[in-house]
Amino acid sequence: MPLISSDYNPPLLFKNGHFSTLYAGLLRTVSGITQERERILLPDGDFLDLDWSYGPQRTRKVVILLHGLEGNAQRPYMTGSAKMANTHGYDACAVNFRGCSGEPNILYRSYHSGATEDLDSVIHHILSAKIYAEIYIKGFSLGGNLALKYIGEDRQISEAIKGVVGVSVPCSLYSSLKQLLQPKNYLYAKRFKDHLKAKMRAKQQLFPSKIQDEDITQIKTLKDFDDIYTSKAHGFKDALDYYTQCSSLQFLPQITIPALIINAKNDSFLGSECYPYQEAKENESVFLEVPEYGGHVGFYGNQNTTYTEKRVIAFFDAL
Repeated sequence: MPLISSDYNPPLLFKNGHFSTLYAGLLRTVSGITQERERILLPDGDFLDLDWSYGPQRTRKVVILLHGLEGNAQRPYMTGSAKMANTHGYDACAVNFRGCSGEPNILYRSYHSGATEDLDSVIHHILSAKIYAEIYIKGFSLGGNLALKYIGEDRQISEAIKGVVGVSVPCSLYSSLKQLLQPKNYLYAKRFKDHLKAKMRAKQQLFPSKIQDEDITQIKTLKDFDDIYTSKAHGFKDALDYYTQCSSLQFLPQITIPALIINAKNDSFLGSECYPYQEAKENESVFLEVPEYGGHVGFYGNQNTTYTEKRVIAFFDAL
């Protein structure tokens, strides 16, 4: 499909990408939502924690929400999306990736940008244990990449899955990494790296034979983390092999379910390859919206409701 024009035009302060990103990540709060936790067991013996929220009336429609790197189901962009879904006739299943629910996961492995097997387990659980006839998926950043990869892979997709939206999606993981390693993103990258190293130290307590002190001290950048832990724990040769295999960009041509990608032009995390203009032009199921503003998972809106929260419900409602 052609590029979708965007009418997103925030107040002047929020036209700054960094301010929009920081406000959404550090200052925004969302109230008025109650989540109920459900733990599901995965085929490999590990677990996932799902945080459910419900609308005032019974519905057979559910939105699966997937967070970004080092996020969780309680981040404002997740609870805001769940609240918006609940008030518009959808239940919400906010997924905490492995090790992100406040409790370390059991296995040496964790989560990553291409771990679609875990999303598949969530979908199978919903289809087998719940009453929903329609499933929608909304992923942020890493979670958006994972969602798009899932519906573009060579797999049998359930007819219950009606639509997918990715917000601030690093469609090319290596292109995004190169942006994160630039000076303009130093503070973001350091925050991610510090969180990941802390989790690695906790993982070391469970698997001392697999993680040495020198492994942790060698991590100076996010790429180092992916070289030393992510790739080795998940069956990739190195970080570049991980980025190559797991970037959703290569899977977009195979997508047959309506999928919307919303990536702001002033998202400092995204390189040029993260804006799949050609892929959207050539695939009638892939819609690309590139607002001028929004930052990374920002998109400030009035009444504490972001532009993408409103936009996504409109997209799902229209399917």
